[in-house]
Amino acid sequence: MLKVRRWLKYWLMNLSLRKSIVLYLTVFTVLALFLSSVTAYLCSHRIEAIRDSYPVRGERYYLTNEKGEQLGEGTFISKSRVPLSKEDERRIAVLEFLIVGAAPVYSALCIFAAAMLFYSGKLKRPLQELREASEKISRNDLELVVAYDSADELGQLCGSFEAMRSALAENFAKMWRQIEDRKQLNAVFAHELRTPLTVLKGYDEILENSPELQTRNMAVTMGKHIGRLEHYVEGMSRSRRLEDMQPEYRINLPHELLDSIRESGDMECKAYGKELKFQSRISEHGLLVDKDWILQVCNNLLSNAIRYADKVITISVMEREDGILLQVMDDGSGFSAKGLEKAVNPYYTEEKGNDGHFGLGLSICKMLCERHGGCLKVENHTTGARVTAFFGVKKTLPKVS
Repeated sequence: MLKVRRWLKYWLMNLSLRKSIVLYLTVFTVLALFLSSVTAYLCSHRIEAIRDSYPVRGERYYLTNEKGEQLGEGTFISKSRVPLSKEDERRIAVLEFLIVGAAPVYSALCIFAAAMLFYSGKLKRPLQELREASEKISRNDLELVVAYDSADELGQLCGSFEAMRSALAENFAKMWRQIEDRKQLNAVFAHELRTPLTVLKGYDEILENSPELQTRNMAVTMGKHIGRLEHYVEGMSRSRRLEDMQPEYRINLPHELLDSIRESGDMECKAYGKELKFQSRISEHGLLVDKDWILQVCNNLLSNAIRYADKVITISVMEREDGILLQVMDDGSGFSAKGLEKAVNPYYTEEKGNDGHFGLGLSICKMLCERHGGCLKVENHTTGARVTAFFGVKKTLPKVS
């Protein structure tokens, strides 16, 4: 008997959901019909018993012998039963109602029971396994195992879910290994850059003492860029991931920021034969911003504009109540419809072939702007493309004399 029960349980567990629901409904429909028939039979039998408990009355016809004696019980010429009492009439009415109402009541109860048994036997456990697994995955807990051994559809779904979890765990492990490798690479890269930067800085100091004015001016500009590179290297040494970088807010005079932007723009545009138009509308108040981040974003946007511009590039720097607005515009063909949608996505580029551009510039600019309390917007204007970078100002200081 125990073996039969185990076999039956195993068979039901591996039965498909469609066959299972048909089986449950069939069994409980038969049960509902059986219960309805038994109830109708018992109620009818009870009604007859109540009616038979009342005597029959009426005129009888008797056979007699020669002596005039009655033979037998006689035969009713007409008969009628004694009227039922009100209590028995109520009983019979209730029994007749039970005969009529038994079928729908038993059917509803059996359908409910079939649904509950189907849920508890076929749905409850796999759904609970999947829910718990989903909650753990949402918390980045991939150590669970979705264990539901069944050949039905939910068993197959649990198997697919377990395969997905295993693949996610493997991919996360690979990703963390790659992150660790990138940390090592950043550390090596930052370490290797220090030596050539030190050499360049030494030669730049020599050039700054040159008797020629033009050489000294070029050396000053080179020194600023070398200082920015040193700052980047220092940031790479401190930061484990690009996402870990945070802006270093320092007091910057507006004219110093504008001069740095203009100098970088002039050098880049002259190197590629483009004309630079520079516009600014900014007050003389000291601003608490990360100047290096703003210059990095500006250089990235300028580099993109130079590649797509025909002749002219326009840089606009404007002060807003809550930040600084930097716009870089070119007179090229502008963004395509797909470019407007995906330009800030990592590794997206509209350039064909391997030209050394990997589509990370705008993505990095977007991240830097957001980390600086701002945003990045790409759009087309009347004669080309326009990229707007907004940087939130942490604090506005009193006017510098």
